Amino acid sequence: MAYLPLKDEGEISQCDFKVKKMADGDGKLVRRKIIRIDELLCNGCGSCIIACSEGAIKLADGKARVVSDAFCDGLGACIGECPTGALTIEVREAQPFDEEAARANLSRSKSQQEESAKDKPSTKIQAMPISPCHAALHKASGEGPQRHMQPLDASSQLCSWPIQMRLAHTDAPYFKDARLLIAADCSAFASPSISEFIKDRVVVIGCPKLDENGPFLRKLIEILRCNDIREITVLHMEVPCCSNLVRLVSQAISESGKDIALEKFICMINGSTEKE
Repeated sequence: MAYLPLKDEGEISQCDFKVKKMADGDGKLVRRKIIRIDELLCNGCGSCIIACSEGAIKLADGKARVVSDAFCDGLGACIGECPTGALTIEVREAQPFDEEAARANLSRSKSQQEESAKDKPSTKIQAMPISPCHAALHKASGEGPQRHMQPLDASSQLCSWPIQMRLAHTDAPYFKDARLLIAADCSAFASPSISEFIKDRVVVIGCPKLDENGPFLRKLIEILRCNDIREITVLHMEVPCCSNLVRLVSQAISESGKDIALEKFICMINGSTEKE
């Protein structure tokens, strides 16, 4: 897929040219999984943009489009967020995923967002639990990512959304100076005291057995590097496979280069919890 130009050629800066060159790649194609967007089904809500941590999707002419194959890792984190079923995974010849190019593209998008904000100092930016880089792309409707902006029910202790690690944005504002709870998927169903763990914490959940450990680890390292996390609490199930969650978190802290306090709790099948 060709690179989707975001500016006229005469306006492309050196930074833009570098990103474009990286996105174009060396012309070599590999057969791999990649996202396919059905334009007939796409309603332009922008939900997939939030779910894509690589910044591979943009809105153009009211439709979601893949900016470059090189930015898409093909994991499909965006699929579940599409309300119309416009996104699917297909296997075809495509440019290899280029993580460096994807990061450069995200950095470029963030710089453009900051420059745009400087040009409009009187515009009040409303805080929201999604990446500010993409907030301006969404329609002011009740569909798609706007549902994340609605106040949570008074009985809920959640203060952020989404909570799945694979859907979390590393630069989401709620990660700033946060107390982080990293919990196993099953813990919410097994522990009657789950609300006490969630209270005053930003929640991220995952399954060390079913989730791919590599992407989980890389995402967590990036979150820790990009934000001043105050402390981390890990809540995992007593089954052996779930203890791997502690290993992943410990490794992420080490590789992030940050000194972050870590507390570990085990959730028993009977619902009780024990501190490690």
